[in-house]
Amino acid sequence: MRVLIADKFEQSGRESLAAIGCEVLYQPGTKDDALVKAVEQHAPDVLVVRSTKVTQAMLSAGHLKLVVRAGAGYNTIDVASASKHGIYVSNCPGKNSIAVAELAFALILALDRRVPDNVVSLRSGLWNKEQFSKARGLFGRTLGLIGVGRIGLEMLPRARGFGLPVVAWSRSLTPQRAEELGIKHRSSPEEVAREADIVSVHLALNNDTRGILGAKFFQALREGAYFINTARGELVDQSALAAAIRERKLRVGLDVYANEPAGGTGPFGDPLGQDPNVYGTHHIGASTEQAQEAIAAETVRIIQTFKETGHVPNVVNLARRTPATHMLVVRHLDRPGVLAGILDGLRAAEINVQEMENTIFEGAEAAVARINLENAPPPGLLESWRSANGNIIELSLLALR
Repeated sequence: MRVLIADKFEQSGRESLAAIGCEVLYQPGTKDDALVKAVEQHAPDVLVVRSTKVTQAMLSAGHLKLVVRAGAGYNTIDVASASKHGIYVSNCPGKNSIAVAELAFALILALDRRVPDNVVSLRSGLWNKEQFSKARGLFGRTLGLIGVGRIGLEMLPRARGFGLPVVAWSRSLTPQRAEELGIKHRSSPEEVAREADIVSVHLALNNDTRGILGAKFFQALREGAYFINTARGELVDQSALAAAIRERKLRVGLDVYANEPAGGTGPFGDPLGQDPNVYGTHHIGASTEQAQEAIAAETVRIIQTFKETGHVPNVVNLARRTPATHMLVVRHLDRPGVLAGILDGLRAAEINVQEMENTIFEGAEAAVARINLENAPPPGLLESWRSANGNIIELSLLALR
């Protein structure tokens, strides 16, 4: 199996891929037209990326079977095009959770104690204890979480360590689950904003969450609140955030932005990066040695599982629901040609198979096949299968809800 790695990737991961019999092509920094040509020239089975965008042109350039995002989010991959080409897309969720939570708290502390401004002042040869000794302190302040997934959960023990009570909203968070976690459930981001001194965002980016934090949310924040985003810039209405910084005196810590440079270096013109009330980092939330080693190991596990079994862990683009209306269940003796005859009959009837599995019983004498169908086969077809093949033990047709 040939693996093309188009971003920086840990040596331990490259060595592990080679150890399981993969041909590894390591070409960090390959992107845009150069990556299209690389896929076309080398015909890899697997493409591994981090921040590099994966476009329709790349997906159709060769014979890719799998794209692995060596990280959690996969919004830089054209998942719709991958699905049309029958290419699996997988990611490494949860492996950078601790690293991102650590950076979120670094930004909270930096805002409260104005650490960057202290450093700049000292480096310019100025001592100003009078100005920088004014800080609110964190103990007893309320931390609001928008999103309580893997990273949001990692925020909780750190919040307890700093004495911060937590209120939270997440699409999957219930009052019962919040009680189990020792936090308070709120029914909307705006409710969290109204109660929190500090708000930290930990949502995945998708069609439901894009722009979810807009003017209504920022108007609900307390004047002078701290706002932290280490998730995705596109979750936030940028103009509403900028207005809130001016009008509500927000102090903001950002690791992500709506328009980030595609590569590791480059010019950056987002005005938020120049705002004195914003402390910004360079989308480095997952960039610790610990996180990158964990992500590399998970990437290797995904590729090895695919290589050895054909299954893809963490796949993100399989259909949750197909157009299937009926399931044909075939109990049969494990003999050649039984399922081939069934499939030939379905083809002749122009009935499309949506999903299919064939499970073998112990001893390999009998099996049961479950075939999800787009339409119900006519009754006469079932009777013809029963009478024509003595290896069929039982046929049944189930309507799917």
